[in-house]
Amino acid sequence: MTAGGRRTWDVVLGVALLVVLLATAAVLGFAGAFLVMASDSCGASTVCSTERLSAGVLVAMIGPAVVAVVAAVALVVRLVRTRLAFWVPLVGIAVAVLVWAAGAALVFGAVPSS
Repeated sequence: MTAGGRRTWDVVLGVALLVVLLATAAVLGFAGAFLVMASDSCGASTVCSTERLSAGVLVAMIGPAVVAVVAAVALVVRLVRTRLAFWVPLVGIAVAVLVWAAGAALVFGAVPSS
């Protein structure tokens, strides 16, 4: 059940969840790029906060990738130290989604509704 003090199931589950995290971060980053289309309603008659909109798009595009990298490093460190690690990618997925949602909230807050 253990390989050199490691739990085999923890290593397998951690790596599998890391793959899911990386795929989730890629999808969220791709979806973040499409948030720029929220500025379509900005024209001469409406005033949009372009700085806030740009910041929101960048957070939604880059934030999930940063979270994935940090979670991957934390997973490897915990596996090397033979600590329970399968939960790290799960937390990473949740944080990546929250970071994307924060970026989207910035974008939609920068565009007037009506």
